[in-house]
Amino acid sequence: MGSQTTEQVEAPPSRPVLFFDIDNCLYPKSSKVHDMMAKLIDEYFAKHLGLSEEDAIRLHTEYYESYGLAIEGLVRYHQIDPLEYNAQVDDALPLEDLIKPNPELRKMLEDIDKSKVKLWLLTNAYVNHARRVVRLLGIEDLFEGLTYCDYSSVPFLCKPQPAMYAKAMREAGIERHEDCYFIDDSYANCVASQKLGWTTAHLVEEGLPVPETQASKYQVRHLEELRTIYSQFFKS
Repeated sequence: MGSQTTEQVEAPPSRPVLFFDIDNCLYPKSSKVHDMMAKLIDEYFAKHLGLSEEDAIRLHTEYYESYGLAIEGLVRYHQIDPLEYNAQVDDALPLEDLIKPNPELRKMLEDIDKSKVKLWLLTNAYVNHARRVVRLLGIEDLFEGLTYCDYSSVPFLCKPQPAMYAKAMREAGIERHEDCYFIDDSYANCVASQKLGWTTAHLVEEGLPVPETQASKYQVRHLEELRTIYSQFFKS
């Protein structure tokens, strides 16, 4: 009786992942989304915590700088319902008036060879806001997934917490830090991801001051510069 052999088929190697932040990254700060969101957050603090406008702005800033999200401080110290907060802040933004389809951005993303790299969104926003933004930009079909801050799960996971990057890797199906590439406009988020071993680009929009100490390996003024720094992933 002849010996029986089993042919083993090797699993295809997993692609690296290029993670994109969303707010103030896929659209410019000049869209004023951030300014309008800050105004709604300040109003929420004032109304629900009984604060003056000045104290609301101060506490909002303090929580943002301490936790990466103002909502983290509200839930931690004031027992605010995070989904009710989201409905009155993020979901209340008139994004349709502020964000329009961006053909240049779409072309850049389409020029990335998806057989070489997986495109993934990584945001501190809640899922509703994240999906609204990429839909309005006309690019939602170009990403394979989304990792977001889940406001329904307390305590929150958000950038720059190392566990948030671990969550993104798990959800994107990537195991090695050296296979992770990232772009974000937040200095702290870029410092944290670079420290973990991700290849990171800090987006410092034109007109904004350049940090004294560079946050990460790369620093860019425009998303188009990804064609140069991550050239290995582009078709042309």
